[in-house]
Amino acid sequence: MADYKTVVVGTDGSESSLHAVRRAGAIAGESATLVIACAYFPNDGRSASAAGDALGADAYQVMGSSPTEEILRVAKERAVAAGARSVTTRAVKGAPVEALLQLVNDVQADLLVVGNKGLNSIAGRLLGSVPADVARKAACDVLIVHTT
Repeated sequence: MADYKTVVVGTDGSESSLHAVRRAGAIAGESATLVIACAYFPNDGRSASAAGDALGADAYQVMGSSPTEEILRVAKERAVAAGARSVTTRAVKGAPVEALLQLVNDVQADLLVVGNKGLNSIAGRLLGSVPADVARKAACDVLIVHTT
């Protein structure tokens, strides 16, 4: 396996995404920096409605920055338990795909880790999914962890 210096992993707080966080933590181990990201939409009336439409049943997890901070705290605990030693967290405003891709560029990541949730769903096939979209667009290696 390649020696990665900076690993980015995305989470929305779901058990599926936390499985990807654990895998990323194990990969980062003692030698790489792990950056855990959670994308969120600001919690105002219009944004909340748009995010709810885009995220469906998962919208409750990433609306506003307060739940995002708790999601990142839990994710960091899981990553450390999996072996990661250098862990930072980032709450990023915006849609998950764009937020992850921008963060990968900002921190010059060598690896992006995401779960496979949505990859094999009908909606994912028709509309796209986070794992499929980042795999196509990322400028670094992408690991899609089987989490579902």
